[in-house]
Amino acid sequence: MPTTLDAVVFDFDGIVLDSETPEYESHRRIFERCGAALTPDEWCAQIGVWTQGHHERWHARLCDVSPQAPDWPAFASEQTRLFQVLVPGSPMRGIRDLLDALLARGVKTAIASSAPARWVAPAAAGIGVSGLFRAIVAGDQVAHRKPAPDVYLEAVRLIGADPRRTVAIEDSAPGLASARAAGLKTIVIPHWLTARHDLSGADLRVAHAGELTIDRLEALIAVHAVDGAPAAR
Repeated sequence: MPTTLDAVVFDFDGIVLDSETPEYESHRRIFERCGAALTPDEWCAQIGVWTQGHHERWHARLCDVSPQAPDWPAFASEQTRLFQVLVPGSPMRGIRDLLDALLARGVKTAIASSAPARWVAPAAAGIGVSGLFRAIVAGDQVAHRKPAPDVYLEAVRLIGADPRRTVAIEDSAPGLASARAAGLKTIVIPHWLTARHDLSGADLRVAHAGELTIDRLEALIAVHAVDGAPAAR
């Protein structure tokens, strides 16, 4: 059956895999042990972007607020241990079914992430979905990370997709800005940590990937192809 939908490009962290919760929680628990608080409001501002020295910055913050802060090697080791304990072993709700449906229909798929390739590729393989994507583009494989459009432009290029018939699925404001700048239609699935972001610019907002069907994605493309009107929410 012909499709107006050419491709779907997925953010990774917080969309395909809930690595956002263990990343925050591993830091929060160390802060708590040291008698300090790390709130979701403090944490959420940096979700969706990637900066060199991310973990070192939170260690420095802990040292500023607590005399009980461990040294850097101990902090890094414990944060890594906690993250590995907490990170899920399966994709987020509805993702696997959606990927299977897209594959069955012949719709192209890719990952576009700001995170480095040394994390994204093994993590996707670890939850058994890497073979369902035609391309995985990481932040260190392009000139500029999100909110710049580079990762989405590269993903679309690699899979040979038409941006006008491609949907991006995101969970953060920087990711949404990146996909929109690349000319893709956008769906947001807010993570509990990114619900604080301004996601109002998305074409569609859903609670989880299980709410997405091929027909719903097709309709999103079709509406915009006709008159550019915003999709129903």
